[in-house]
Formats: sequence, C-alpha cells, structure tokens
Amino acid sequence: MPLNDTGADAYLRDILLSVKTIAMVGASDKETRPSYGVFTFLQAHSYHVIGVNPSLAGKIVHGTAFFKTLADIPEPVDMVDIFRNSEAAGAVADEALALDPKPKVIWMQLGIRDDAAAARARALGVQIVMDRCPKIEYQRLAIRKA
Repeated sequence: MPLNDTGADAYLRDILLSVKTIAMVGASDKETRPSYGVFTFLQAHSYHVIGVNPSLAGKIVHGTAFFKTLADIPEPVDMVDIFRNSEAAGAVADEALALDPKPKVIWMQLGIRDDAAAARARALGVQIVMDRCPKIEYQRLAIRKA
C-alpha cells in the first residue's frame, strides 16, 4: 500500500472508523516507549485498548488490566496491534487467528512485516496492515470518531 494512495487511505480509514476494541501486543508501561504513546493516544480517541505483555500481566496500566496472551483477554477484540519485531509477528498473528471470534484486523506497527502471516490472515478473511502506525494514520487521515 503506497502512502497517500486513495485506495489505501480508504482501507485504513474504514479500519480506524470501524474498530472499537484493540489488543496491543507489546504494550508498555514505560513512557519512553513508542507503544506507551500509541496506547494512550488510542485511548484518548475513544478506542478500548487492552495491553498484552507477559511481564505486565495482571497489572493495571493506563487504567486497564494487562494480559499475558491474547487468549487470556476475556472479551472479543476487533484489532490486534503488534508492537513486536518482524521475527515475532508471525507467531502473534497466528495467536490472533486462533481467537474465537477472530479479530477483524491484524495491524503490524512501523518496521514490522510478515508477508506469510499476512497471507494466512487474509485467507481467513482478516484484514491486514503492515509497516504502519494507527496513531500516525489516524492523524494523517484526520479521523473523527463519533
């Protein structure tokens, strides 16, 4: 998806307007980490964001409980935002695809790509975004949620 491509922009806008609950894998409680800023931004823009980080499981961060794995989250999620490296992204995507119900979207953060995992997700009807940040795209596309 080239940046500023009309089709890509419509695809991203549709995702950002339709998802409500986001599980962020690799979320952090450290203010200096990019995932911290993205987490708080998404929360401030009316998304229900759930943290997934084994070292923070059971703790309350950003006012919400964190979980060890995606499977531990007791509610359906619309989108899984992967804040892990490309080498870990495939396993996280597979964990997301094992959820019931499956998320509508698997989003891999800036610098993160796994084309094989993306193909597996698309084959199951799950939308994919790679090498993008939802915070940046939200701001770039001037999204306004109701």
